[in-house]
Amino acid sequence: MKALRFSRYGALDVLEYTDVAPPEIDAGSALVRVLGASVNPSDIKNVAGHFSQTTLPRIPGRDFSGVVEQGPPDWRGVEVWGTGGDIGFIRDGTHAEYIRVPTAALVRKPAGLDHAQASAIGVNFVVAWLGVMDYAQLREGETIAVIGAGGGVGGAVTQIAKALGCRIIGVDRHPVDASSPAGKRIHAFVPFDEHAVAAVRSLDGLTDGVDVVFDCVGGVAFETALGLAKRRGRVVEISATGQRRVEFDLIDFYHNETQLLGADSAKLSVVASARLMQAVARGFDHGKFDAPVIAHRYTLSQGREAYQAVAQGTPGRVVIVP
Repeated sequence: MKALRFSRYGALDVLEYTDVAPPEIDAGSALVRVLGASVNPSDIKNVAGHFSQTTLPRIPGRDFSGVVEQGPPDWRGVEVWGTGGDIGFIRDGTHAEYIRVPTAALVRKPAGLDHAQASAIGVNFVVAWLGVMDYAQLREGETIAVIGAGGGVGGAVTQIAKALGCRIIGVDRHPVDASSPAGKRIHAFVPFDEHAVAAVRSLDGLTDGVDVVFDCVGGVAFETALGLAKRRGRVVEISATGQRRVEFDLIDFYHNETQLLGADSAKLSVVASARLMQAVARGFDHGKFDAPVIAHRYTLSQGREAYQAVAQGTPGRVVIVP
């Protein structure tokens, strides 16, 4: 089969379009023909050597959508989707014509999404669900501020929060496209700058801050995130953009009784992610979520170009369609 593979870390030119043997399955696995596989920023970082757990040589790629070709009889021919922090790192990933996954990881793809759209959901929605639902335990009627609302994870957070019946404050360097899934759901937008905390707290009913802050930026945004949280508010961090180490006023922090939570979807295997993908699938099937905007579609032979588009920050999702 054709696949993208790297045998050493480095710039994107280490990524090779090559022939590899198709995966062999056993009684506990299934063979999925990949019909869509998105490229995520973490895939770029993986090729560059930012993940110590990665073993080489490796086919990268975390998200997929496709059809089961071999496996349990009741799964053959079924359209499935998935993601995982192990595939593409310690087991071969999705940027290939086929992928082998454990049968426990099989989840039916939402019928309303095509394979390209379905393949662009996994990482973003899983970390959003993990932070919003499992860790922050956002509840109906609460207010959430999303720093980086215009990004992939931020957009997923806004969709989940809206489905819960929450008030959503979008915070970003640039206005969120009003026609995007996030733009259609946020109730107010505040520019991310030195006045962001004051601007949010000046909104009606938010003098004391918000119930939950989901910070998709981290690092340079960390102090702002803490400043947005009301007493006993919850702050979710998923990144460390611009700076890895941060400083904050510890006295203010414990007086405010802030809960600080880290969420890392890379810790969830493709099997562990299946539970979250099933929950997200129900949201799409029930019409609560909108499909992502697919900016570009590439073939496997154009894999480097797909990676380069993501590395350059192309708006919208980039998908490989084998």
